Amino acid sequence: MTITTSSVKQVPWAARTRSGGGTGRLRRPRSTAGAGMYRPWWMPVLWIAPTVIVIAAFGVFPFLNTIVLSFTNATPLGGGGEWVGLANYERMLTDDNFWRATRNSIVYALIAVPLLVVLPLMMAQLVYKHLPGIGLFRTAFYAPVVASMVAVALVWQNLLNERGPINTALRSVGLVDSPVPFLSDPVLLLASAIALTVWKGLGWYMIFYLAALANVPSDLYEAAELDGAGAVRQFIHVTVPGVRLTMLLIAIMSGIGSLRVFTEIYVLGGATGGPGGQVQTLPFYIRDTALDPIAGNAGYGAAVSVALFLLTVGLAVLSHKFGSREES
Repeated sequence: MTITTSSVKQVPWAARTRSGGGTGRLRRPRSTAGAGMYRPWWMPVLWIAPTVIVIAAFGVFPFLNTIVLSFTNATPLGGGGEWVGLANYERMLTDDNFWRATRNSIVYALIAVPLLVVLPLMMAQLVYKHLPGIGLFRTAFYAPVVASMVAVALVWQNLLNERGPINTALRSVGLVDSPVPFLSDPVLLLASAIALTVWKGLGWYMIFYLAALANVPSDLYEAAELDGAGAVRQFIHVTVPGVRLTMLLIAIMSGIGSLRVFTEIYVLGGATGGPGGQVQTLPFYIRDTALDPIAGNAGYGAAVSVALFLLTVGLAVLSHKFGSREES
């Protein structure tokens, strides 16, 4: 006997429902089994509670407390202090040391950010292709990222001092007659700190570009090559547009990092921030004004911290608007 499919009774996986006499639609039966029916409503809240508590305790509360402190004359060891209104902000507008530190921070960012956007892209372009031994170069470029900033800055301090290897080499070849004051001249000290920041950040941002280059279609390079474009034109017209969003991300990240720089200035220039504090940045100035146990003013330091926050947000917004306009 031949068995046909029509003679076999099928067990439906869905139930047909009708509404208003019209054609019904199939609905999958709602499952009542599983752990969901035994889970109380507050269980997801319990799962995220530790993360929310940590963010609130170490992020939101210090931020709000800094804003409140900026309206007081609190001291580092003396408690909350008295309410002084906008007095700290008025003092900040007429403080020459504050404007000098702001100028140093802005100059630091204006020089370091373009270098940290362009140079890692060139390095990533060099080590992107899979060639024999290319992993060794990638490791060498990334090695400074792993090292501690304090340790690296101490090495640079020994290299740049008046009796260091760099000055010794310059004098031995006759390029200079006297040691170059890399660590005592304010301009050269700021330039040395910027060079240290850029050198240590090259490998970190190179990783971002390597990931972005992997997403650029190879067909674009082939089409550009057929049109007669050389390596430089392919880099400008294919590579740069393909990694534009990554360039914007790196510009924002490096800009924020440049405005928060402290260790480079402290190790290379000493505890005063260079001769007479001429190379102090805003984080350095905040430490001097807010954390001095004798003459410190935590309220004024908090006001400078708010100014640094606004400067950082402004830089991020400008970078985003510039990137969005270029993308459009």
